[in-house]
Amino acid sequence: MISIRELRNKELDFLMDMHYESIHIEQNKPPKEELLHTPALKKYNEDWGRIGDKALVAVKNNELVGAVWYRLFDEPNKGYGFINDSTPELGIAILPAFRQQGIGHLLMKAMIQEARLDGYSALSLSVDSKNKDAIRLYEKLGFERVGIEGTSWTMKRITISEGDF
Repeated sequence: MISIRELRNKELDFLMDMHYESIHIEQNKPPKEELLHTPALKKYNEDWGRIGDKALVAVKNNELVGAVWYRLFDEPNKGYGFINDSTPELGIAILPAFRQQGIGHLLMKAMIQEARLDGYSALSLSVDSKNKDAIRLYEKLGFERVGIEGTSWTMKRITISEGDF
């Protein structure tokens, strides 16, 4: 049985592990500490817990197995999936041993609902165009391609529809 709940402060290391997992690099992926502290990526995790930050975790048999999170950015400090300063950019990762079990779908549905409750009308994300499993999940959940940056697509989903799920 999978349960979804908010991330606890003592679980920030797990969130950083999931952030690392979410970065799609097929070969020669740098070590976690090196990669997460590069200028282009550290904005996603430094000072976690500020206004606009939210994270949910998936728990199976008392073990954290995945996470989904979002964070607000602004024009001078925009993320890869930036739409505007009122649309949170979302990230998600599942531990490798727990993929293809529907956990990502559950996490995404829960986060879309949380974003709606938090008053956000949309969510965005960035996904490598080669990450077919992720793209399939995002499209199934109503995300649409709205731009391209290098080899990554920016996708957006409107959250305001009550009858989604």
